[in-house]
Amino acid sequence: MEDKKVLLILTDGFEDLEAIGTIAILRRAKIIVDIFALRSNRIKGSHNTILELPIFDETKVNLDDYSLLFICGGSEYKELEASSLYQKIIKYFYDNKKYIAAICAGPTLLGHLGYLKNKNYTCFKSMNEDFGGTYHATYSVIDDNIITGISAAGVIDFAFNIVKVLTNEEYSEMVKNSIYYYDR
Repeated sequence: MEDKKVLLILTDGFEDLEAIGTIAILRRAKIIVDIFALRSNRIKGSHNTILELPIFDETKVNLDDYSLLFICGGSEYKELEASSLYQKIIKYFYDNKKYIAAICAGPTLLGHLGYLKNKNYTCFKSMNEDFGGTYHATYSVIDDNIITGISAAGVIDFAFNIVKVLTNEEYSEMVKNSIYYYDR
């Protein structure tokens, strides 16, 4: 299986569980996750998790190296949406038919860009606007190259949908079994 790489860019207000939980599952599945900060190398999550990260530098990071852009939820979505650099990155992934995975407030960035039009998707329920697609009140939805998650409660299903599209169903199930996903 060839190496798959995920790009994650965070800023203050990222949703801790959505970021850390997804990263943990992806890395458990042997998927490379490169994490950068948008502006400051020391950022704080919505529940006070402090991360020290390299700042994303578009002159040093080759977006072609990545299979998927992961957009975390939390109040950070406002700063990400206001960033012309981040908007350019989303557009690059979308235009090049690479995967984009967004959870909670993250899908609103895609919706505002028109990328959820005629798509099945989910997002944090109170943030669902008329994005021109079909909203589903479920943990995670895959539609073509867009993967969406509803909230922190859906992190595991969201992360495993990423694993499934970047690897395959069989491998995803193997990793699920390694964490006793089905044993209740």
